[in-house]
Amino acid sequence: MKKSGIPLTLMILLSWFAALAWCGGDIIRSVHVLDLMIRDYTFKSVDKNFKTGTAESVKLPSKLAGISVDTVRFRCGSLTRYGAELKEFHLNVGVTVHPCIERVMLIRQNMGSNWSSIYYSNYDLSGYQLVSPILGLLAYNADQDSNSSNSSINPFQLGIVSGDKPLTIDFTNATKLNEGTPLCASFEGDGRMTVAKASENSPFVCVAKRNGHFGMVVVDSEVDEYNKKPIAQWKVAVGSTIGAALGAFLLGLLLVAMLVRVKKRSRMVEMERRAYEEEALQVSMVGHVRAPTASGTRTTPTLEHEYINSHLN
Repeated sequence: MKKSGIPLTLMILLSWFAALAWCGGDIIRSVHVLDLMIRDYTFKSVDKNFKTGTAESVKLPSKLAGISVDTVRFRCGSLTRYGAELKEFHLNVGVTVHPCIERVMLIRQNMGSNWSSIYYSNYDLSGYQLVSPILGLLAYNADQDSNSSNSSINPFQLGIVSGDKPLTIDFTNATKLNEGTPLCASFEGDGRMTVAKASENSPFVCVAKRNGHFGMVVVDSEVDEYNKKPIAQWKVAVGSTIGAALGAFLLGLLLVAMLVRVKKRSRMVEMERRAYEEEALQVSMVGHVRAPTASGTRTTPTLEHEYINSHLN
């Protein structure tokens, strides 16, 4: 793979500009920016000629106090053939580094109790509670850049993938657990957190297929208590009484509404019937009495007509 010709000094400056853009001053809010700062301090502090395969502690500035960092450099082939151990991390034989030209720098991080809280704002930990510090294992290129005039190192990030046996992370001396079952949490680069059971051999050892950031969590105590704590009987009785009273009240309102509607409908039917009858019989008022009346025009009776004619003749 062709390596970039960007010298280490320029990479550090770019990282610091990114840090200032994301940190808002002295407060670091981004996990990615924190990783870049730790990387830059590590490459600046270690001796370029330090012995391959020998771990060294990294001294960080006071603003990163509470974070413990160790680093070690390997040849990629040697790491694959023999594996390695770096504090809590154990890399079994067969691990591979991608992409690696010749050498790789491993940086182990222990975020401590204070800096581990940054993961709450970068990942969704709802329902879970951290019971260990975040431990990170990152890998960077450790080859000198032949394209650079001062032969500096271009520390681009690499990936470590396990072989037949997975990577292991031992949280035995880092986990503070009073109760509950510890679970292994893996914090992915895309902002997702995945949770899995711990190793079958030890409840405080996690396994992984690749390097990254890891921690141990338990189900949040509040969530756990909510799911497991029995509800008091008096609360059940009070709740049932209130529910029954509310149900009876709503049922009463429904019945009243139905009666009012039926009565109103009956009244409308009666009014329509009366209107129809009055129109057919032409009801009129005689004093204070309503009585039907006939039409004003009527046919003259036949007998009366014959009597009148006989007298005229």
